[in-house]
Amino acid sequence: AKLKSFAAKIIQLLKEWTETFPYDFQDEKSMKELKEIAHRITQCDEVGENGTVKKIISQMTQNLLMALSTRSQYQEIREKFRQPVTDKGTILKTKPQSTQKDILSVCCDPLILAQQLTYIELERVSNIYPEDLMQIVSHMDSLDNHKCRGDVTKTYNLEAYDNWFNCLSMLVATEICRVVKKKQRTRMVEFFIDVARECFNIGNFNSMMAII
Repeated sequence: AKLKSFAAKIIQLLKEWTETFPYDFQDEKSMKELKEIAHRITQCDEVGENGTVKKIISQMTQNLLMALSTRSQYQEIREKFRQPVTDKGTILKTKPQSTQKDILSVCCDPLILAQQLTYIELERVSNIYPEDLMQIVSHMDSLDNHKCRGDVTKTYNLEAYDNWFNCLSMLVATEICRVVKKKQRTRMVEFFIDVARECFNIGNFNSMMAII
């Protein structure tokens, strides 16, 4: 009875650990230790042929591997989209002026653009885990200078989210400054004000602040 109670508590601990901090098990050593503990727990299973404990542990391991795989794939995709600023500038310069579209020619509805920005925000937020924040806090140099010495790979999703904020700010500034005529520039400023207002109404305060 004591072994069964102990096994249930250990399973609960491992389940919450793997769900909240999956990146702790990215290396082979940690995964091996997890499997060894799981194997010992299954030996304490007194359910018999039903094998409830074994099923729970199997599901837990499967969910962990899926979470690690998803994060790895997301990071690979984000790396493919990362380009040096010089390359982007070269592409823009070589592109004919007639083919360069402004934001209004792509989407002239502030609400639709605000919704699309919100989808991007949610996609990036969904990939931020508690461990990303913990990594920043645990490696804080001091409260004064806020220098993070953490492993960049463990805070990658936070970096990507921060980069998105900067990209959106630069996009807004570029779209306004590239317009030559004052009347068109005023229209562009008013458009982004409307987009920021729609972001506020949706509850997308991050995009709103980037636009401001």
